Amino acid sequence: MTLIHAFELLENPPEKVADAIGVFGSDTTLRTWVFQLLSSDGDVSQFDGDTTSWFDLRDELATASLFDFGGKRTILVRNADKFVSEFRTQIEDYLAISGGASRFVLDLDSLAANTRVYKLLLKQHSLVDCRATGSKESSPAKRRSFLMGYVAARHRARLTQGATDSLVELIGEDIGMLDTEIAKLALYCEPNQTIGEDLVKEVVAGWQGQTVWQITDAIAAGDAAEALRQLDKLMGAGKPPIAFLPQIAWSLRRLGMTTSAVEHFERSGMKRTLDENLKYAGFNRGPSEVQKANQQLQRMGRPAAKQLLPWLLDADLRLKGTHSNHGRDRFLLENLVVRLSKDATKETVQASR
Repeated sequence: MTLIHAFELLENPPEKVADAIGVFGSDTTLRTWVFQLLSSDGDVSQFDGDTTSWFDLRDELATASLFDFGGKRTILVRNADKFVSEFRTQIEDYLAISGGASRFVLDLDSLAANTRVYKLLLKQHSLVDCRATGSKESSPAKRRSFLMGYVAARHRARLTQGATDSLVELIGEDIGMLDTEIAKLALYCEPNQTIGEDLVKEVVAGWQGQTVWQITDAIAAGDAAEALRQLDKLMGAGKPPIAFLPQIAWSLRRLGMTTSAVEHFERSGMKRTLDENLKYAGFNRGPSEVQKANQQLQRMGRPAAKQLLPWLLDADLRLKGTHSNHGRDRFLLENLVVRLSKDATKETVQASR
């Protein structure tokens, strides 16, 4: 009788679980953890939604296990999108009746809020949102809290806020990949020792991280040729370009945010130094970082720096859509490097006049 996000469910498990649950969202790791939690008190029978019919499940749902000793048997339909589409009427009739001998769990990539199945689950049973991004409940702040709390605790480790943010920037927002990296980092520490940002850079980034920083330094210096050489070295390791864009965007995005802050305070009539704006945008790890970022912005110039945020966003969307195919993804990333270089930006500005 509720809609709850996986972050909240996993961190604060309820005492009583609904008889029917729709688990939806693109993050498969969150869905797996939710299934483990929901089925922890009894036997589990799993069915493939692509091949299962409603008649295969009807008797199963009406049959309780003899070995649960108070817990309910769980009937889990994996990849249930097709199953729900084909047997919508039967599922709706079942959900309209509260209670059951077994717990009914639907594993869905997505579930539209205007469908009767969604409304019945919301009104009489339960829905669990397993999207790692894209909603208020999965905001960066709540994802950070989940990683620092639930995920770190899984590996008997602690994470600083800076280490957590660096992990997301380096790895991306996939919870499974972040969990793997946190497990790796925990091996370098004593149980319950705090993992800091320096260890993240050393272990997670490694030589690839060093190459990424060389790329961003070359871009900020306007040296497209050097940036392309380092990019070729990076992609020669076999990973797809989409795996590197978050890392390349890490420093560049903060430079773009600094430029946005500069223009915002200028329009507001407020006087702030460039160093103050750099700290406002997240360059707060000491004078050396602020000085380096200051030099990068000076070399890049404001016209180029103003393009950082929109171009990085455009590249991210294209790599997840029109340019996700092999070959097109590399072309997009190489093109982005050239566009962000100082000379290319000058040509773009002149051509637009």
